[in-house]
Amino acid sequence: MAENESHCSSALAKPMREICEEDWRRSHGGGTGGGITGGASDNVRDFAESVIKKIIALVAPKDAWAPKSADSALYEPFLWLGQHLAVAVFVCVVVVCGLTAWQGAPRLRQMGASTGWTLAAVAGMATVPGTVMMLNKAVSAAFTTAFNSNESTLFKVILNDLQQGADKDVPLAKLLTVSALVVALAPAALVFITRNLGILAFVCMAPLVLASLARGGDTTAVKTWTMRLLGLMFCPFALILVSPFVQLAHGSLVVDTVLLLAADALMLRMVFHGIPYFGPKVARGARTVVERRTDNRVAHAVVRAGAPDVYEQENAPRPRRTVNTPGRAVHQDRGVLLAAYGVRQQQKRSGRPTPQSAAAHAAERSDRSAQIKAARSQVRASGSPPTPSPAAAPSSPAPAPATGAGRPSTP
Repeated sequence: MAENESHCSSALAKPMREICEEDWRRSHGGGTGGGITGGASDNVRDFAESVIKKIIALVAPKDAWAPKSADSALYEPFLWLGQHLAVAVFVCVVVVCGLTAWQGAPRLRQMGASTGWTLAAVAGMATVPGTVMMLNKAVSAAFTTAFNSNESTLFKVILNDLQQGADKDVPLAKLLTVSALVVALAPAALVFITRNLGILAFVCMAPLVLASLARGGDTTAVKTWTMRLLGLMFCPFALILVSPFVQLAHGSLVVDTVLLLAADALMLRMVFHGIPYFGPKVARGARTVVERRTDNRVAHAVVRAGAPDVYEQENAPRPRRTVNTPGRAVHQDRGVLLAAYGVRQQQKRSGRPTPQSAAAHAAERSDRSAQIKAARSQVRASGSPPTPSPAAAPSSPAPAPATGAGRPSTP
């Protein structure tokens, strides 16, 4: 301070002296603000924290656009339509059972099941809005609590790395992290709109889906509707799935940025395509690693029991694998709902493959056809299979004449 006073002793007036001392403190990093660098670091962290709060508010909002009660002006027309549709379906079932009463017990069981399922469907229609609203609040509270209580979550680690990370003083690392957070606002907004519109659509469609139970207890459409709705509501937890990999960052802002982008991609994938099911692939990979690294028979038996060998039959159909896009998923759900009412959906003509796709498919099948031909020629060269002994063969008046090696002639 003595040096500061001697440096500013030439100031004649008090205001000029105060300005000189303030400039001296800022230039030497003193004072409460920590200098220009410290203030900028605090501003970056505050901005990142505000962006993270906005992302959490968009991904898991406390309030949804769906109606809160059955007497809502938006939900009441669908409830009226669903109840009358359930009663109409039940009347049709009763009429059919009455016309076919000569069949006895099966028709009585069908009419009893239809009566019980109709009452359950009508009662369940009124409880859907309240149940969905309570579940949405529970998901939002659980998601917020998980992120605020655990220090190993992605957003908490990003905030800590901005202050204590290994590259906290690297401007490029901070720029990448803040840019990734800003870019993450776009997927968060997309998830917000998709979730709210999807939940609204599924809640309004609930009476029509539940009315299909009156036909006799066909729960296929209800299960499909429930799984789609739960997939939309629980998609925010995709951000927690990357928490086990956060410890690998070791205070690196660049790795935190990569994990944030991966979490955004996984969340969008769960919104549009459901939960990825990669368990069998991981199990087979773990079995391969264990069999290559160790010769212990007990370990081999354990991994083979967890991931057994699966053999494909030679004549089994081998359709090409496809991923359910949102359009294809909606088309399938519509078919399930129509089938629950007994309406067969008109099958559209399958799409024709392009020349490139047909050539690739033919190349894939050529290798398999060559292997099958080689195996058959090897079996023929080794000789025909042994014929059964006369004692084991069944007695018959006259055996059919054989036209080939071990194969009876066809009429």
